[in-house]
Amino acid sequence: MTDTTIDRARLDYVPRQASHPRNDGIIPMSLRTVHFVMPGGVDDPTAPSGGNAYDRRVCLDLPGFGWQVDRHAVAGGWPRPDSAARARLARTLRELPDGAVVLLDGLVACGVPDIVVPEAERLRMAVLVHLPLGDETGLEAALAAELDARERAVLRAVPAVVATSDWAVRRLVSHHGLAPERVHVAAPGADIAPLAPGTDGVSRLLCVAAVTPRKGQHRLVEALASVAELPWSCTLVGGITQEPEYVARLRSLIRAHGLEDRLELAGPRSGAELDASYAAADLMVLTSYAETYGMAVTEALARGIPVLATDVGGLPEAVGRAPDGGVPGILVPPEDPAAIAAELRGWFGEADVRRRLKAAARSRRAALGGWASTAQSLAAVLRRLPTEPRRAA
Repeated sequence: MTDTTIDRARLDYVPRQASHPRNDGIIPMSLRTVHFVMPGGVDDPTAPSGGNAYDRRVCLDLPGFGWQVDRHAVAGGWPRPDSAARARLARTLRELPDGAVVLLDGLVACGVPDIVVPEAERLRMAVLVHLPLGDETGLEAALAAELDARERAVLRAVPAVVATSDWAVRRLVSHHGLAPERVHVAAPGADIAPLAPGTDGVSRLLCVAAVTPRKGQHRLVEALASVAELPWSCTLVGGITQEPEYVARLRSLIRAHGLEDRLELAGPRSGAELDASYAAADLMVLTSYAETYGMAVTEALARGIPVLATDVGGLPEAVGRAPDGGVPGILVPPEDPAAIAAELRGWFGEADVRRRLKAAARSRRAALGGWASTAQSLAAVLRRLPTEPRRAA
């Protein structure tokens, strides 16, 4: 991967639009303002991501809980921007009035403490962390340590940090030595969608994730190659521009195993096209090395699609349990393609396993939290920001 940009803790998907959530059915007459600083590519359809979708969605939903959102999309190769991007961010923050409430996407904020920390002395800041910067896959040790130190300085300087899962809260508290009371969770929501009819109930596999080293699609290809005798087909939906070298490696691996006719590298999809991909899926597969939550997992469960995923980070939270205790997915060790292959053999070979997983997925679907809960959690964090900005120690 490059040194100038870093993949977000974001699954590559675009959620369906839902009706505007309201906390009590009434939009407040007077809204407070939060300035939301986010990456410049937040609306880029060629590189969709779960983090971008999260940012966009909460902008729509926060007014239902008393907060008007003033978006500030700042272009740059975050979290290691060039001088022009640094100047844009510095100017954006400098032009905000003293005491303004500011929510910063961590991808933008956490790599530039020299810009953010001084402004924390006059602005009421909260930082939304989608993935700790140093947890990105493929970083050299020195770069990971540098990003860790930069992020630590930012998160210690602001009064509130927001993470997207309980696992991520624990990770930030322990890794950066943060006071637990300053770190809050606002888990992504899910829009309940029509039940996916699937293809034949077993053979159509779907992976929704940006094609990057962190998402580990090469492990999925290796696992599928080892069960080539099974009648599967698989579609990989996700951005293919973030890591061109990895995409080229993946295409070569698919060719080497002779899987071109069975494994489609589809690129990004959204709207009706993405809905159709989910509707045809019998099983969702995700082989990431690191995730703070796993929004594509809950998008699949919102359609009653079972999940096979690696047991990392917040993915077990996203998979969750049905109200009756049933597990709507299979979690496998993160470094073991053979385990993925073994579970795929079980999926194909054991009808009782499929029935159990599908029943649990449909039950979990009915219990998923909506985006209104996400916005409500964020609104509560913003309301509790100190009246006076946090002063540097």
